[in-house]
This record gives sequence, structure tokens and C-alpha cells, in this order.
Amino acid sequence: MPKLALVGYGKMGKLLDQLSPEFGFETVLRLDEFNNAGGAGMTPENFRDVDVAIEFSTPHTAVANIEGLAGLGISVVVGTTGWTAELERVRRVVQDHNVGLVWSPNFSIGVNVFTRLVSEAARLMAQEETYGAWAWEIHHITKKDAPSGTLVQLVDRMKAAGYGRAIDISSSRAGAHPGTHEIGFDSAADTVTLRHVARNREGFARGALRAAQWLVQTQRKGLVAFDEVLFG
Repeated sequence: MPKLALVGYGKMGKLLDQLSPEFGFETVLRLDEFNNAGGAGMTPENFRDVDVAIEFSTPHTAVANIEGLAGLGISVVVGTTGWTAELERVRRVVQDHNVGLVWSPNFSIGVNVFTRLVSEAARLMAQEETYGAWAWEIHHITKKDAPSGTLVQLVDRMKAAGYGRAIDISSSRAGAHPGTHEIGFDSAADTVTLRHVARNREGFARGALRAAQWLVQTQRKGLVAFDEVLFG
């Protein structure tokens, strides 16, 4: 049974711990803000038997955690958002230490399918000058980044698909909402709306565990986006 380390042990970490046996993992290490302050938990002794790690912490600790794991030769799935301005730095670290890293702004399988649908809609609307576009999301009040990493990725995919006109972007933070993302195209004649609604955090956890399974099975090295895991 592969050995799993959880780096970050908040709500997501506890859910990953709960679901990990379904994916064939034994969780052998749980690091949080108390036993990993300043990277204190990133020791060869702690990670001696670990096969793969899943990192769900905070935007300001994620990159340091990734560097610590890479230095120990541990491949990792990174579910934390809000750190991708450092993506090239992380890419170099992963390459230098010859480990694997799967990342995504959202590990929900549904969101990854939704992203492909949005990209295709943007491609089809690119030359339809009468349609304007918007991108909106809502999450719980404690989410630290806004707009969400998922919404940023959706907008990036729209632009990459050829949609060159302005896209109005907005975010809301309220209550305990697990996450809704909406992309729309509007004209005087009609409106097209694409929406993904998360019911809870379970979809994110299951996607991250699936990515960890893939890393163990393939022994893939380098930086890999989760949609490659799903769609090849």
C-alpha cells in the first residue's frame, strides 16, 4: 500500500485523510501549521517511507512546502491556489530535483470538463462581435484569493481559444459556499450561460487523490497539469 503524506491539515487535509483508503493509500504523515512551522516537519526522518505527498496549505506557504518536498525527493500533488505567479520557479525546482508535481487551480473532474467546454464556447464566439462576455465566481468567506485560481484559468483559456474582446471578471465571497463558476456570453438577441456548481469539497479531494495515484503508478517527473492526468 503506497504511503501518503498530507502537507496542510485543515478541512481539505482531513477530508483527504478520510478518503485516502478508497484510493489505496495509507496516510503516514500529517503536517500542519504547528508541526511544520517554518518547514520544521520537512525532515528525511519524517519522509523516510513516504511515496507521494498532497499539499493543501496556504498561498504564502505552498512554494516553500514544494521546495522542501522536492529537496527530499518527494513527488507531490499541489491543491493550494494563489501561488502560480511562482510557477516557473517551481518548475525549475521540480526539474532540478527530478521529482513529479501535479498542479491545478481546481482538482474537481467536473471543473476540468467544464474548462474544456468554456474553451470551445470561447472559440466559437470569438468572431461573433455582437456578444460580450463575463466571468464570475463565488466562494466561502474564508477563501484567501479572489478571483479564484479556477476563474483565472477559465479566462486564460478563453483568451487562448481566440476570444480577444473584453471579459468582465467579478468575484463574491459569502457564507460557506463551496464554489460556483459561471461564464456567459450576451447579445441583444440572447444569452449563453455555462455554470459549474460544487456541492462540497469531496470532488476536489477525490481529484487530488486520483492525481496522487497517477504519480505513484507512472513515476512521472516534471510539472504536469491535472487535465493531462485526466485527458492525456
